[in-house]
Amino acid sequence: MFSRKEKRVIATVIEKLLLSLSHPEMPDEKPDFDIHINGKEGWSWADIKPNWKFDDGLDEVGVNWFNENARDILK
Repeated sequence: MFSRKEKRVIATVIEKLLLSLSHPEMPDEKPDFDIHINGKEGWSWADIKPNWKFDDGLDEVGVNWFNENARDILK
């Protein structure tokens, strides 16, 4: 549903929020999470993972062309 850039923005906000809570059960850095977001259609969804999991460029693997161009396609 979201482009790689949008997923990174969402992950950044979530990472900052989790770390700002300073919960004793959370790590001091690199929080780990998996968030599933459902879109308005059954085929529309996104999985968000922390940005640090993709620091080695692995987010280039399996790029979904539709997600990268959905805003232009669905206008």
